[in-house]
Amino acid sequence: MMKQPVGINKLVLAFLVMMAFLDAMGFTIAVPVLPFALQQTVKDTNEVALLIGILSALYAFCQFIAAPTLGILSDHFGRRPILLLCLLGSAFGYLLFGLGGAIWVFVLSRIINGLTGGNLSVLSAYIADMSEKETRASNFGLLNAGTGAGILLGPVIGGFTASLNYQLPFFIAAGISLLALLWGYFLLPKSLDKERAARGPMRLQMLNPLVPLSNVLSLAESRKLLLCTFLYAFPFAIFGTLEVVVIKDSIGWTPEQIGFLMPLVGVIDIVVQGILIKLLLTALGEKRLLILGLSSVGLGYLLFASFVFAPSPLHLILTILLLAGGSGLVEPPLRSLLSETASKHDQGLIQGGGQSIQALAQVAGALAGGALYAHTGHASPFGVGAGMAILSILLVWRTVAASPQKRTSS
Repeated sequence: MMKQPVGINKLVLAFLVMMAFLDAMGFTIAVPVLPFALQQTVKDTNEVALLIGILSALYAFCQFIAAPTLGILSDHFGRRPILLLCLLGSAFGYLLFGLGGAIWVFVLSRIINGLTGGNLSVLSAYIADMSEKETRASNFGLLNAGTGAGILLGPVIGGFTASLNYQLPFFIAAGISLLALLWGYFLLPKSLDKERAARGPMRLQMLNPLVPLSNVLSLAESRKLLLCTFLYAFPFAIFGTLEVVVIKDSIGWTPEQIGFLMPLVGVIDIVVQGILIKLLLTALGEKRLLILGLSSVGLGYLLFASFVFAPSPLHLILTILLLAGGSGLVEPPLRSLLSETASKHDQGLIQGGGQSIQALAQVAGALAGGALYAHTGHASPFGVGAGMAILSILLVWRTVAASPQKRTSS
């Protein structure tokens, strides 16, 4: 007899979506302000791009270290305590950023928030725990819709408060994280029973991020999806690192103007992943929807490369529509397909491995994007992104052709 889907528990889903919202808001709250704040110390535009790339790479590297560790810890001790610990760490990281104004303080804050920001692997494992096969991808879509809402609100807060104080948004993020911590402590139930959570003694080598990554890569089905994850995340990191720099250099917008433009990404995420994703999954299936999303993303990179030479607000908005809409179509089916390559006992491992690959791609993409922008032309990073999108489409197309009827049962 099929058990009732845990996904109908709206209170638990609301908390998980809120955590995704806080992660995105905390990261994007600085996006419209950061280039302007750094330029107070670093005058050269190309050097600012390089420094932003380094800070973004550091954040992503910390996520690479933390994601598999948090996932495995949640497999052994349960999702709830690890999520609450991440909320506490995130609040401290935001508070530290708000208190300091020196580069080393920003670096330390990015380290802390990177380590606790690795909780997406735990959130994804929690979703996998509470979902039946039929609802898994749509529940991942709701999780990503929470991310979209954070992307919507974060830049608005950052851009609006930039005229008052560069640190104020981070105090706000710290306060919201502490409120979420209280909510989770009193209301969030466990997702794993004692039999599944207690899986033997922890070994120190299990916390080495390379160990779970190698374990995940040893699975044949996982390798193809993880390679697709890397090819998708690498150029997305380039875009995320350089988007504001390009807008600032090309059309001279202020933090306030940029802050009110970027919520368009969040609106698209909410519409696509919170509303349209169920209909599109029913009509196309997970793999075909993944190809459609990657195609939109690749076209978006080409359009942004042309924006460098012919900048206009309309050009920029169309680029964001393609990239945000495409990413909204990519992430839920990709994460769902990845979750199906592991047993229920290893959802933290597989999701942590996926986030580790994504974090490595973000490290490499952030560094490569800054270097390409500074030394090979402002359009070149996005041409590279389009090429990698094409490679990921070919990879997924080959997978679809090879096994169109896979995974017919949960």
